[in-house]
Formats: sequence, C-alpha cells, structure tokens
Amino acid sequence: MADKNYYDVLGVKRDASQDDIKKAFRKLAAKYHPDAGGDEAKFKEVSEAYTTLSDTQKRREYDQMLMFGGMPGSGFGGAGGRGGGYSYTTNVGGADWGDIFDNIRNGDGAFPGFDFSSIFGGQAAANRPSKGRDITATIDVSAEAAFAGEQRKISYSIPSTGERQTLNVKVPAGAIDGGKLRYRGRGEYGTNGGARGDLVVTTRVVEHPLFKRDGADVRMELPVSAFEAALGATIDVPTPEGAEVRLKIPAGTQDGKTFRFKELGAPDVRRKGSRGALYVTVRVKVPTRLSQKERDALEALRDADGRDYRKDVEAYGA
Repeated sequence: MADKNYYDVLGVKRDASQDDIKKAFRKLAAKYHPDAGGDEAKFKEVSEAYTTLSDTQKRREYDQMLMFGGMPGSGFGGAGGRGGGYSYTTNVGGADWGDIFDNIRNGDGAFPGFDFSSIFGGQAAANRPSKGRDITATIDVSAEAAFAGEQRKISYSIPSTGERQTLNVKVPAGAIDGGKLRYRGRGEYGTNGGARGDLVVTTRVVEHPLFKRDGADVRMELPVSAFEAALGATIDVPTPEGAEVRLKIPAGTQDGKTFRFKELGAPDVRRKGSRGALYVTVRVKVPTRLSQKERDALEALRDADGRDYRKDVEAYGA
C-alpha cells in the first residue's frame, strides 16, 4: 500500500459517509476473505483500511496525516514499539497504529460495528476466536514524579467477570500529560479462545507551579528587577531535577528574553537517554510602590536620560 491511501484501497472518496465505507468493506471482505477462498493479503489490506476509516477519531487523525503529507500503511509503528511490558504513546499527533494492526490479526474484533455473520453465516462467526476489548484506566501523577518516573500499584475490574486485578504500573521518567502506558494481555478476556485485550493506562500529570512542559522541553519564567535587567546580574536558577544552574543576565536585558540550557529539561520518553532543554524567560518587574527616596532617585535618573526610546513610533506621528 506504499502508493495508495486507505480511501483508495476501499474505492471510496475522501468525503465518503460511514455507510459508504461499510458497504465498500462488506463487498471487498466477501471477495477476499480467506474463509471464502480469497486473497489473504488483500483481505488484510482492506481490513486495515476499514479499521481506521470506520472509527471517527482514527479517521480524523488519519486525514490529518494525509493533509500533512503522511502516508501511513502497514509497518507504520506506534511510538513505543510492540515489545513486551508496555509502550508509551501520546494522545497528540497520531493514532496507535500498532494496536490497529494487532487487532486486525485477531479476527472480527478488529472491525468496530461490523458483523461478519452477515457474510459467512452466524454460526461460523460466533465460533471464531475473538480478542477481548481493551480496558482503560487513568492515574494522577505529580509533576515531580513525571520528571523522575515512579512505580505505582493500581487495581482495576474485569467487566465480564467483576474480578479485581492489580498491576505495578511503571511511569517512565519524562511522562507527559495524556501519555498512555499499554500492558498487553491485561484487559478483557477473549471469547472462543481469543487473546485477552490490553490495559491502557493514561497518565494525567499535575501542572507544576513553576515549570511548564512542552514535550521533553521545560519552560519557566524568571522574575528580575528593573535594576537587575539594566545593570546585569547573576542568578541561580532551579532545574526540574532539583539542582541549580547559574544564569548570567547581561546588562540591558529586555523583558521576554529567553535563555536556553541544553539537556536540562525532562527525559525524552521517545528517545532513551536524551533530555529536552530548559528555557528560562526573563520577566522584568517594575515596582508598584516607591518610597520618597526611591522616587527622587528615579526622577533624577529620568531627567538625566537623553535617550529617545520612542523614535520609531514618533516617526509615524504628525
């Protein structure tokens, strides 16, 4: 499918309705399904397309990828790979394609809302192994724990049986708000010998009062006095790890000036062993109350200042 998108595979237009997509898949599935002696590779291809386009959220994300030049097809992996344990993905920027392809390989459960019994007979479909559904959970993670990582024991219920199960969840260092931890085979039980679904744990990271996350990069604002900005200063700045870094502010620094410290941000969950940067933005604070002595001193400085600060503005005046 390197030169075709999912709409091409199903033979529908990009503005096709969900009903049109379902009808197209029904026709192609009947033609290529292995149980009917069809081409298994073709069946997987149309199944892959239907799995994405029949899901409103996945279709929206897929359309965005096409808009920006992406052409996802088989082999397009999720952010965390498909190894054992868990993978870490985000809810921003794309679907979890690894999950889509895993579902396709597990039979009917890969196709939301589609009943194969309408093509191949109810009894055969009813006896086919079907993968269990995924179970979702959300955990709150402090900003500090998201920077450093932590282990957390959680408990959750299996809907079909009501049994409680526990699991040690490993929140990776650099975890982000909305990130997903996927544990294979810890979800709902399958039917007719089908595999269990997965447990998907979403991390909800509490915002730090000082540090603001931008992926692996961390941003903060540093208040300085007007005197420090004018004369220059050396200030010890905290880092997300709890250490300090020395920032030298040059004389004449303006409000909004940003300084970058490489590798002092958060760990990058997508690139093991690397970290983002720490960005420190200067915010010049002007006193709101002055003593008479301070006012007299500032007025003397103002009267002695011959600079024209508004020449670029005055050039447009009358």
